[in-house]
Amino acid sequence: MSTPVLERPESPSIWVAADAADQARPRSRQRQLGASDLVCERRAAYIYHGWERTDHVVSPAAMLGTYIHEGLTTAARREFGWLVEKKVADAAIRGSIDVVQLDRVTARQLPRRLRPKVPADVITVEDIKTRTIYRWDEVLRYGATAGELRQVMTYARLLSTGGFSDDGGQRVLARLGPLRVERIRLRFICRDNGEEYIQEVPYDPEIAEEAVWWLERIADTEHPEEAHRTFLGPGIDAQCDFCPFATACWGQPAGGRPVQANIVHNDADVAMHLADYVNAHREWADADRVKKFVRRAVDGVKAGPYGRNVLAWQGEDKKAEEPDIRAMIEIFDSLDAPIPTVPDTDRMVKALVSAGIAVPLRTVTKKASRRIDVRAARE
Repeated sequence: MSTPVLERPESPSIWVAADAADQARPRSRQRQLGASDLVCERRAAYIYHGWERTDHVVSPAAMLGTYIHEGLTTAARREFGWLVEKKVADAAIRGSIDVVQLDRVTARQLPRRLRPKVPADVITVEDIKTRTIYRWDEVLRYGATAGELRQVMTYARLLSTGGFSDDGGQRVLARLGPLRVERIRLRFICRDNGEEYIQEVPYDPEIAEEAVWWLERIADTEHPEEAHRTFLGPGIDAQCDFCPFATACWGQPAGGRPVQANIVHNDADVAMHLADYVNAHREWADADRVKKFVRRAVDGVKAGPYGRNVLAWQGEDKKAEEPDIRAMIEIFDSLDAPIPTVPDTDRMVKALVSAGIAVPLRTVTKKASRRIDVRAARE
């Protein structure tokens, strides 16, 4: 009796459902400038001028980051009593703060259910960022980018000047009025292994005011193309790969050329970009000289931690086994077997294996180029 075969429809990708849910989020449907849009001037200008999005790219990595945000902020709210995903806004911009950790004095003005179980010594605004393991060394070495600092400083400015928004069930929080934010915390989470890195800096009103000036420049534009492109385009910067205005900004690739070719229109454009190339090459050449010098200077140093960096060596010589030609010749000679005029290792090995004789091996050292590897030290 044959076993019946059940024909099942092909399972759809789970990311289709995840993308649909992501597009339904308030942040995705929002048309006012958000603090998270303060990364690229051109993108912010498209939003400010009300342009329709030209691109929709499904990004599982970005959605994983969203799920990590939700899980961690939910856990922080339940275990620590922190305020999470709270709205702030003014006439120009709005945003949702990942975490606000109140101090004891401020918390006493709230009902017990809203008071933190783990209060801060000063009011702290926290933003959670996720990274892949490939960019984790950048986090440990350099911390937040200028755009990320501008974003979280904007959250803090909105909270300092206007308090919590009086909508979305935040009326009790809104009654607190403007709050004195003193600390900024950026919590980085590695998406691959869960490693955590925390960067804390004082709230800096000057950086926050830079964001205001940045927004004023956007407001002064009459067309999005008057705004500066902060990044270098698809295929170079991930921000452009997943930008909802990538086609509006860069156009479609034509003639098999990359989209960056679309912005070169005349000899003056070529001259400008070649000058950029020469300047970048000069900086690269100077940096490469320094790297070559350091590589030679530490050539005799053992691997290990040194200050804020960890030295490692890659491509060390390795021991390996290979057929011993001299020993095989002796075996062939003892068996009166014909020996090739020019020893053929492969033929001799096959002959010994066919005769059931063990192939003699010898240990050799395989030379490899020794490469330096410098990583940020873990605290």
